[in-house]
Amino acid sequence: MSTHAENQHISLGTKFSYGLGALGKDFGCAPIYIFLMFYYTDVVGLSAAFVGTLFLVARVVDAFTDPLMGMIVDNTRSRFGKFRPWVLIGTLINAVVLIMLFSAHRYDGTFVYIYATLTYILWGVTYTIMDIPYWSIIPSLSSERSEREHLVVWPRIFASIAWTLVGGYGLYTVGVLGGGDQGHGFFLMSICIAVLFIASALLVFFRVKEKTDGGKVAKEKFTISDVKKIIGENDQLKSLIGFVLSFNIAMQLIGGFGIYYFSYAIGEPALFPMFMLVAGAAEFTGIFLFPWISKVVNRRFMWPLACGFPILCCAVLYMGSLIAPQNAILVGIAGAAMKFGNGLFNGLSTVMLADVVDYGEEKTGMRSESVIFSVQTMLVKAAGAMAGFLIGSGLTLVGYVANEIQTPDTIMGLKVLMLLVPAILVALSALIYKKTYRLDKRFEEDADLKNASYA
Repeated sequence: MSTHAENQHISLGTKFSYGLGALGKDFGCAPIYIFLMFYYTDVVGLSAAFVGTLFLVARVVDAFTDPLMGMIVDNTRSRFGKFRPWVLIGTLINAVVLIMLFSAHRYDGTFVYIYATLTYILWGVTYTIMDIPYWSIIPSLSSERSEREHLVVWPRIFASIAWTLVGGYGLYTVGVLGGGDQGHGFFLMSICIAVLFIASALLVFFRVKEKTDGGKVAKEKFTISDVKKIIGENDQLKSLIGFVLSFNIAMQLIGGFGIYYFSYAIGEPALFPMFMLVAGAAEFTGIFLFPWISKVVNRRFMWPLACGFPILCCAVLYMGSLIAPQNAILVGIAGAAMKFGNGLFNGLSTVMLADVVDYGEEKTGMRSESVIFSVQTMLVKAAGAMAGFLIGSGLTLVGYVANEIQTPDTIMGLKVLMLLVPAILVALSALIYKKTYRLDKRFEEDADLKNASYA
């Protein structure tokens, strides 16, 4: 093995430690995306329309703070590197805010609306402090695409485990901890998650170190105008934003509407945790197989392949709702299809962002891992916000009433929101990718043709 190859190789210990960091990190965010809407509407008693609007407004703040945090990270110089200090600092602050977030049930009246607004916006900002440096460290660990493809499997698998456990056992855990009091159960669960979250960040801080000698480290300080140039002149970043955002919104709509769909439209709430458990296992499989699938499936077909599975999920759930709405096998097949595709999506999108970093450096002459990867954090939160807004406004539009038997029109509306809208968004994602993205095998082939023509 050459000296360069040895330097770019990522050790098993680093991969494992980095993956465990995602376990705690996603334990910290999964309850927000899966249960916060339910917690606010059915436990705290806030209106669905208000919550949906809050989710959307908070992302306006992120549109400014996420790139700004990327710039701050890229301008950081310390003996611990520029990424790890912020991972630890952000985790410590965000863990406290997480506990505050699930304390809203203790208040009422006008104050609870103010409290929910402030703590949710604060959660988004502090999560940014930790999440951006966590993901943007990837290009500094290796410049080899194959190493990156194998690395991203680890955090994505551990993140999938976190989401599976939260989705499958979250409400059960809330019930056990709260002794029947859901508000107290959510509060105690948030404390347990915060402890795990901090422990995982400490592991990343001490065990995952960027190879500043093996890659290019910017010596200049980035300014706001640099950030605008890095984002504005990178056409492939804009393309990625389009198809990743569409896909993410669809996935979060299915996850967010799921608890309402199975509880009220299907009339069997126990199917929701089962759906999430099977889905989580399938996502784990998709992530695990991603490096091997990427070797045999041409890169240009990987994204359409990932998009096909969620569409299959919606089709199976729709057919099941007509012929056997409470059939656990059909629900399991649908969950497996959704999250297997999401597993491929998670691995592929992270590698694509690393490629976009390299492309942006060639395009603008400036290398900024954190500014580019801040887009990933912003996209996840933006998708959650837009999905939350659609869920909140959608529930209001179809006449949903919490803890009541729903009308036939409301049930039909829940089916449309759960099944049709996500399928359309996933199809849109595949279309945007096909029309605009070039950093796959087609881009490499075009470059080879150009080089041949110049020879």
